[in-house]
Amino acid sequence: MFLNILTATLLFGLAVLLAWPLGRYMARVYAGERTWLHFLTPLERGFYRLARINPEQGMTWPRYVGALLAINAVWLVWAVLVLLVQDKLPFWNPDAIPAMSFSQALHSAVSFLTSTNAQHYSGETGASYFAQLTVFTFLQFVSAGTSLAAGIAVVRALGGRESSNVGNFYQDLVRSCLLILLPLCFAFSVLFMLTGVPMTFEGAAAYTSLEGVAGTVARGPVAALLSIKELGSNGGGFFGPNCAHPFEGPNFASFALHHLAVLLTPMAFVFMLGYYLKRPRFSLMVFGVMTAGLLLLLVPAVLAEMQNTPFLNSLGLDAAAGGNLEGKEVRFGVFHTAFYNSFNMAIPAGTVVGAQDSFTPLTGAPFMLLMQIDAFFGGLGTGFLNFLVYLVIAAFVASLMVGRTPELLGKKVEAREMQLATLVAIAQPVVVLACTALAAYVWAATPDAAESLKWLNNSGAHGFSAMLYEFVSAAAGNGSGYESLGDNTPFWNLLPCVAMLSGRFVPIIGTLVLAAGLLAKSYTPPSLGGIRLESFTFAVLLLVVIGILGALLFFPALTLGPLAEYFSGQ
Repeated sequence: MFLNILTATLLFGLAVLLAWPLGRYMARVYAGERTWLHFLTPLERGFYRLARINPEQGMTWPRYVGALLAINAVWLVWAVLVLLVQDKLPFWNPDAIPAMSFSQALHSAVSFLTSTNAQHYSGETGASYFAQLTVFTFLQFVSAGTSLAAGIAVVRALGGRESSNVGNFYQDLVRSCLLILLPLCFAFSVLFMLTGVPMTFEGAAAYTSLEGVAGTVARGPVAALLSIKELGSNGGGFFGPNCAHPFEGPNFASFALHHLAVLLTPMAFVFMLGYYLKRPRFSLMVFGVMTAGLLLLLVPAVLAEMQNTPFLNSLGLDAAAGGNLEGKEVRFGVFHTAFYNSFNMAIPAGTVVGAQDSFTPLTGAPFMLLMQIDAFFGGLGTGFLNFLVYLVIAAFVASLMVGRTPELLGKKVEAREMQLATLVAIAQPVVVLACTALAAYVWAATPDAAESLKWLNNSGAHGFSAMLYEFVSAAAGNGSGYESLGDNTPFWNLLPCVAMLSGRFVPIIGTLVLAAGLLAKSYTPPSLGGIRLESFTFAVLLLVVIGILGALLFFPALTLGPLAEYFSGQ
């Protein structure tokens, strides 16, 4: 146990050490300063000339949002079309992968466009190499670039002075993809290849087993997809089992790379915040709150798996026997499987190494809370957007408690800002709970259809948890699932698209409008008696506000799912 804790601590600490200089580099990129990749500047300018874009032309938030939505719509159409005709394309399909149905193609396209990467298909048998690269890998790049662009636009607005210019979306997107994601992905792809991850365009390899049975083993350009799926907080696996597949994680060295890649960029964005705003103590406060919140939910999740359930303990499968081994990555054990899956719920990349369906009920509750809150590091760029909502609410509460005018980073927080923050905070839970209620009603009202579709493997509290988890994961941009759900049906392909699109674009648009409103206000220097955002007291208050909001908005649903399952002894 001590060795497991030490290994996990070292991996987390190494990610922090690498994220600090990366955050400084990111700040220099977005500030337009010279970096060690300055030789790529002609290529960056070439993109602008080719697209006839003036990168120096500032945008108001409506124009920024309009450009973001327009280009995402183009990518969506492209992705759906390719998936519908992938069997007819005469190249990069050596295993003759068939085309997807419309509902599956739409779900897959929306999923990767929104950086959710939920897969209602098995990666190695559901998508050709052409689709894997030109749709899924491409969307993982540009969706992560979109997240970074939205994130830096909000940060830029928070640090600006009385203006309506939040930046240029196209410049932010190109710099995010070309100067940040591309070099990082190249480095990690090479490292993954060195650990044994395949990178080839050849078809499945034939083999003959020791018993003389012939078979095939899927392979492909895996290393290229792994790097961006982790660094971009995406999560879509090249293979159906995701990171549990031995080709995605051949050994512990590759498993360690997965840890570093998932944590690196969201942490770096937090440190970039301090460098860009020239408020390093503020970024340290944000980092501290995010880390504390992550640990407060991660530790119980790991302990629940190690201690098991009372029923399984009665069978002798207790902590002394290794904990709950069902559905775990047996090479690395229960601890590392639960640890890795837990922070993948928070990021939320969803690149799991264990079957979520097999975790104990008391592990499922922290998993869903980490996704629902989506502010303890969260997705690359967008995690801070969700954190900002809680930050505004906490600053408002703290200011009222001491009798001061609410303000954030020198800008007054008034009724409009609170309305926007509240709207964004409740939008995701409302969509999740509404979709779950609809799914539960349809399942109860049409039992024959639900049974024929193999809707649920478990019709009790665990089945409710599976439906709830599907929509929480979709809205949070996580993409993992309980897998006890018969999800590749028109109902489960289409309804989660609503949760994915709202969970993606409502926080982006809402926080951009909020930050633009603060940007237009005059700056007020801090005064004695005002709220110091960098203080330990405010950090504790902020953590409490996040916890209370998370519990109020989501705890009743958890009582019907994971908690009911645990106390019923299932």
